[in-house]
Amino acid sequence: MPEFDQSKAYAGQEEVFFDDGREIELLHFVYGKSNINEIRGNPAKVLQAIDEFGRTKKYLMNVGEDKGKIVTDLIAEVKPQTMVELGGYIGYSCILFGDAVRKAGGKRYYSLERNPEFGAVIDSLVHLAGLSDIVKVEIGSSDASIKRLSDEGLLKHIDLMFLDHYKPAYTSDLKLCEELKLVTPGSVLAADNVITPGNPPYLEYVRSSVAEKQNKIKQPNGQSAPDARMAARSVNQYAQRGESTSLGNSAGNPNLEYDSRLVNSFEPTGEPDGIEISRCVGEE
Repeated sequence: MPEFDQSKAYAGQEEVFFDDGREIELLHFVYGKSNINEIRGNPAKVLQAIDEFGRTKKYLMNVGEDKGKIVTDLIAEVKPQTMVELGGYIGYSCILFGDAVRKAGGKRYYSLERNPEFGAVIDSLVHLAGLSDIVKVEIGSSDASIKRLSDEGLLKHIDLMFLDHYKPAYTSDLKLCEELKLVTPGSVLAADNVITPGNPPYLEYVRSSVAEKQNKIKQPNGQSAPDARMAARSVNQYAQRGESTSLGNSAGNPNLEYDSRLVNSFEPTGEPDGIEISRCVGEE
């Protein structure tokens, strides 16, 4: 793996690093740029402005350039007609990936974001980038939005899904998508932050064989201590934001088989991280 280019590193992550007003500061920073007319309708220039804020002003919890390229390369390969992201924050990923989906011939990119203020920031920057025709922002808990979009017939199949939200919900939301038959053989998943901060339960699920998943259903043995500690940290983090930490209880479809691998990369700060790419390759 190549070394991280420190010249493009974001500012360091503070103890409080989101939902403290920096998201609105970002909007003022971007729209206050002297070349705002050149930025309009140009996704790459919007991303450059966001990166500039993250490097020179305050840290932003974005996917960043390095991990972002892993997913854009995947989009170019998969050519998804419909892509869904769980967790939009300020819109960096959906501008980067929504543009890539459009270039690959895709039709729709859903960004599911719980926080309505973050959702408004996403909408504003997506509009600035000229991507409102393909990117649709849905506000609400990820599981409720998935269920609603499915019930309304707006979401019938997920070709590619980017998971970057509440870490314990990665597995429960994937199981919900399996149960609703939104994720089936041919679907591809890209999960962020599987090293930093880590997500052992999700990795165990997508890396398990059908037999192992079926056996776990028959003989549940609870979380391991490290998994429980990870979940507790994530719950506390989201509780501080005033967000619900309830998880769905879908059994999913344990008969689905995944071919899963880790692609190592870096956080925008230079901290090691990776994207877990899981391809649904069959159903027993």
